[in-house]
Formats: sequence, structure tokens, C-alpha cells
Amino acid sequence: MKYEAVIGLEVHAELSTKSKIYCSCSTGFGAPINTHTCPVCTGMPGALPVLNKQVVHYAAKMGKATGCTINQLCKADRKNYFYPDLPKAYQISQFDVPICENGEVFFYVDGVKHSCRLERIHFEEDAGKLLHDEIDGTIVDFNRCGVPLIEMVTRPDLHSSAEAKEFLEMIKTTLSYLDICDCKMEEGSIRCDVNVSIRPEGSTELGTRVEMKNINTFSGAVRAIDYEIARQIEVVENGGEIQQETRRWDDVKLKNTVMRTKEDAQDYRYFPDPDLIAVEISDEWLHQIESEVPELPITRYERYLNEYGMTAMEARLLSDSFEKAELLDAAAKQVKPKAAANWILSDISKYLNDKGVSLRETKMTADKLVALVKLIEAGTISGNAGKKVLPSMFETDETVEAIVDRMGLKQVSDEGAILAIVQDVIAKNEKAVADFKAGKNVTGFLVGQCMKASKGQGNPQIINKLIASELAKL
Repeated sequence: MKYEAVIGLEVHAELSTKSKIYCSCSTGFGAPINTHTCPVCTGMPGALPVLNKQVVHYAAKMGKATGCTINQLCKADRKNYFYPDLPKAYQISQFDVPICENGEVFFYVDGVKHSCRLERIHFEEDAGKLLHDEIDGTIVDFNRCGVPLIEMVTRPDLHSSAEAKEFLEMIKTTLSYLDICDCKMEEGSIRCDVNVSIRPEGSTELGTRVEMKNINTFSGAVRAIDYEIARQIEVVENGGEIQQETRRWDDVKLKNTVMRTKEDAQDYRYFPDPDLIAVEISDEWLHQIESEVPELPITRYERYLNEYGMTAMEARLLSDSFEKAELLDAAAKQVKPKAAANWILSDISKYLNDKGVSLRETKMTADKLVALVKLIEAGTISGNAGKKVLPSMFETDETVEAIVDRMGLKQVSDEGAILAIVQDVIAKNEKAVADFKAGKNVTGFLVGQCMKASKGQGNPQIINKLIASELAKL
């Protein structure tokens, strides 16, 4: 029998606010253990939470970007459970009235467009972290307690690990476009829990789901999903039944193990948090949030394919980076998109990767890129000279023209001056002339000699033309 996998995701993203969701403690990563804490985030008796307005703004912004309905009146709820890294023994989250509901995310898998519905987006506080040491035991670090999260819960619309991965990539790119999450996977800024079930192919009835936790990378999600699908199929084909349970994924051993058995919403005993008032989002505030949502990555990707004539790979690489996409679109108003894209995808990306910086940390602008492309197209400088100019474009406020002049990189395009160089080079290279007369191709060698003689400033197209002309005379 063939089986179909049914997959739902719960994606947690840390919001890039400076302070925590219910107190003024820093959200900075990597601080010494238990230094970013206070009576509120450590759950001391009598400490009262105050909601960070920026969290609401960012959550609603993600909701708008994913086509959600924004509940302009929502509330906070207590989700009760005991765990050592949750000092209050409850988490402040949202239950029946989340800030965002009923959205949809579009993405491509192997050139085919897919979509996955979002059931909800809600904001909540993160828990602490248990640090395990085989010698000293376990240490509880409360620095992460109260760090603001949004949780994005999908409908069971995904059917393969490939679809799940591309959905996650689109969520990450969208968060980056909105500038509400730093998306640093290595720091746990984006995490996900995975729900997997199987059913006979063609069936519409959902199977018993299994939840997997401790998935910290998108590639890890792929491995975890593929493993769980195979495990469930094996259980069913051997006459067993799938149990509703939560399992822990181990990305080193490449297997999962049972954490706890059946668990439902009622087990958490949700109730409205009595210490927090309802959240009201005015029409004016909602309009402001909506105005801050830029053209989204999926829209840009399709526009680059259709309007700019890019390949799927080029469109993906450019649309995945908000900064690179903004640079391209600004430059494309003055030069051919393909010319600007070639520089962004090659030398500009290489510089950023080598230096480990983002575009916003440099002095590169669309006007500089346009100037560079125009100088090359006009024959004022060569493509190789453009590569030499590029570092200064990133590092100084000089115009491209000023950098070219300072470095002495202007091409000589005067045919009279170049002809004199060509004739001199031919006269000095009798062996090359003899080889030419013997039927050998010596053009490349002679062009190189002419470029050397002109200190790299001769226009190579004109040099090629004049060499051909002079050799023809022989």
C-alpha cells in the first residue's frame, strides 16, 4: 500500500526587540548566565508584567505579510505546565483569540508553486534554557525567559520534507524582509516543531499525528520528517497503531525517541492572564503596520522571472535577500537589470561573503552600481578594471569616477594612440609574426602584449580589431 504524509509545522521566531516581552531586560544573545534577568522574567511573587508594544507591532506585521486577518482586540492567556526552565510554572501566550488568523504562505518546489495555510500567529514569551554538563549536572539559564516570540501554526497542508523545507525558507525570508527577526539559526532565532501523520494514498481522513521537538535547523527538519514518515509506515505495515505522542529528534543519532504521550490543549488549563489587559489595535495603527510591509519575496521572485528574464536560480538568489533585491530594483531603473544583477550575484556577493558584512554596513549604493555599469558599457573602463574599483566603492564615499581617476584605470579608446602601440608590439615580436604566417593563431598573445604596453588601459575591443587589421596586411 502507498501512503501519503500529512505534515503541519509550528514555527517559533524570536522577535528582534531590544527588550523582553513583559519586562525591560535585554534580549541580547550570548550574555553570561542569568545576567539578563529580573523579578518579572524569573517569576518572583508580586512582580507584574507590562506588554512590550513593539511585539504587537511585529506580530501584526508578519500577519499582514502572510495574508492573515488581524484581531484588533485580543488578549494574553496563561498556558500552565511545569518545567525547570519555566520559573512561573506557566507561560504567557495566546489561546482562543490570537493576534493573527487564517493566512497563507506561497512557495515553490522544483518550479511548481505550492501554498500552505496558516491557522494562526500568536505572540508569547520564551522559556529559559537547561545547560547539561556531565560533570557538574544541569544549570538553568533564565536569560532567555521572556524573550518575545511569534509562533506560526500551519494547517496540515504539507506532504513532503521538501515542501516543509521550502515553506520554512519562505518564512525565514519573509521575516528578514520585514526586519522583525535576525534569523540567526545558530542562535536559535528560528525553531520549529513538526507534526507528522500518514494515511493511505487517496484517503482524506487524517491519521494520528506525532509531534517532534528539538529541531534546530531546516536540514534537520528534513531529516526528522523523512525518518518519522518511514517509522510510521513501518509500524503500520507491521500491524501496529500510531500513538499520539511527542518525540524528541536527535540530529546526531538521526532518530527520535518518546518524550511524553498524548497531550491536548486542555492539558495546559489555559485561562486569561489576570495581570494583563486586552490588546487593542486601532485602525490607524493597523494602517501604519500595513504600510511598512514591502513587496514580498515570492512576488519579487515572480517579477524577476517575468519582467527581468532571469533564470529561476538568479531570481531566487536575488529575491532571497531584501538588501540585494532593493539594490537591484533601484539600479534597474537606470541600467539593464541583467547587467546590474550580474555584478550583484558575482563580485558584490563575493565581497560581502569574504568580509562577512551586509550591504547596509558598507557604502555601496545603487547610484554607484549604476555608474560602474555605465562606465563599462561606455568603454571608459574595462570589466577587469571594474573589479579593481569595487572595494573602494564599498569602503569610501568617493564617486566611481573619482576612484577610476585616482587608480588611473580609464581605458584608452583613441584608435590612433592604440594603433601606434599595436604596430610597435608587432614590430618587436618577429616570432609571433612568423607563427602567424605559418598559420598559427597569435592574436591572444599580441593582445596581451598590447595590454601590457598600455598598462592595462587599452580598449581590448579596439586592440583586437587593429591587430586583425595589421596582421591582414602581412
